[in-house]
Amino acid sequence: MRLFFILIFSCVYLLFFSCESKVQPKQMGKASTSGTDPLPSWNEGPTKKAIINFVDKTIKEGSPDFIPVEERIACFDNDGTLWSEQPIYFQLAFVLDRVKALAPQHPEWKTKEPFKSVLNGDLKTALAGGERAIAALIIATSTNISTDEFDSLVTKWIATAKHPVIHKPYKEMVYEPMLELLSYLRVNNYKTFIVSGGGADFMRPWTQNVYGIPKEDVIGSNGKVKYTVIDNKPELIRLPEINFIDDKDGKPVGIHQFIGKRPVFTAGNSDGDYEMLQYTSASSLPHFEMIIHHTDSLREWAYDRQSSIGHLEKALDDAPKYKWIVVDMKKDWNLVYSFEKYKR
Repeated sequence: MRLFFILIFSCVYLLFFSCESKVQPKQMGKASTSGTDPLPSWNEGPTKKAIINFVDKTIKEGSPDFIPVEERIACFDNDGTLWSEQPIYFQLAFVLDRVKALAPQHPEWKTKEPFKSVLNGDLKTALAGGERAIAALIIATSTNISTDEFDSLVTKWIATAKHPVIHKPYKEMVYEPMLELLSYLRVNNYKTFIVSGGGADFMRPWTQNVYGIPKEDVIGSNGKVKYTVIDNKPELIRLPEINFIDDKDGKPVGIHQFIGKRPVFTAGNSDGDYEMLQYTSASSLPHFEMIIHHTDSLREWAYDRQSSIGHLEKALDDAPKYKWIVVDMKKDWNLVYSFEKYKR
């Protein structure tokens, strides 16, 4: 069986990654568009100016760059674009936590790999089995249950689970500048979508609360489901079979199938977003593409070409060719997370 969510392939990286967080706690806030500055967590400079200029010219009726409201489609990757993805993809963290939660019901896991190593905290050995090992973990924790049950499991997990390095809830590991950008676009009648390689069913329980993006506007990888009736109640059961992988060239396909319109605004952070950015660049309407470049090792993480998670190389090299805006996290953001104590 192929890996259900291709995001997880590279997570052995956790064993070799260490970082001391410099982030200090502060009460979490909401994205703000109040006052004269719609993007207060963005430093003044070419990047912020480009975003505001694009929005201004595309909402002004009579402007040659005016975009009708019905065509204002904005698509955002999730992992590494709207929230952190280091040191492991958060969906993998969910799977690992599920193994531990289910372990009492499966005494055989104490001696059976990859479960044995997960329970012993040895992720390197657990994932040494590659695709087969990861598939076994996903099947055991995320399939052969109803979609409603899975939704409930994710909802409970995201409410309490904390990041292993920064020790803040995962739902607070979102980028404040991107929350502001989402809000700014919506205020100006842009419809915002998530287009992610992550599991759609994993994201949908919490995206409305965290990003203001409803379930129906979340496009992601997904598995097959089967309709059945259990005790006179209709159910959809998650099967251990892949239906659609929403990554790389799958992203434009997913956009076409689920949105039906080419975006005019797209944001990503890795080569997995390359085709989505490229697809947006071919729009006949004014368009804007941006890449979140992780350059801040103090407040977040610095990685690109050599990283197994969020690998960014081809998109970075081709950004000038397509005139994609590269957001330098260290230079362009005066705040990364809303709970930071200070701004640069």
